[in-house]
Amino acid sequence: MEPTGGDLDAFLEKVAPARRRDDARRLVALFREATGEDPVLWGSIVGFGSYHYRYASGREGDGPAAAFAPRRQASTVYLSDGVGAHEEDLARLGPHTTGVGCLYLKDLAQIDLDVLARIVRRSHAALTAGVFGDRARDA
Repeated sequence: MEPTGGDLDAFLEKVAPARRRDDARRLVALFREATGEDPVLWGSIVGFGSYHYRYASGREGDGPAAAFAPRRQASTVYLSDGVGAHEEDLARLGPHTTGVGCLYLKDLAQIDLDVLARIVRRSHAALTAGVFGDRARDA
């Protein structure tokens, strides 16, 4: 995966519905503050910083160290270190659903944004500490 660049404001302007667009703008500010990184588009993903991974199989590559995608149904927050690493914080976050490495947020107004910022900060720190070799499903 590689950053594609592009105009973030133009990308955000096209996000629908309007509530998801507003959430995306709030998430940009939250991620920027939590990571100290500027946003960069990786296709339809808004990424902050990058990390290198290397799996035991020998496969390796790069990905955004912290990222989210504004999708129609929910804002998707990518936690490449796995949601299991954040169980205690997730219990205090507010209404959400999860996948192995994804956090789905349907209504940012119901989320504890301080808890979300802590999750993003911890995930970003884990991924940027060096070569990250675990898959989210194995973490």
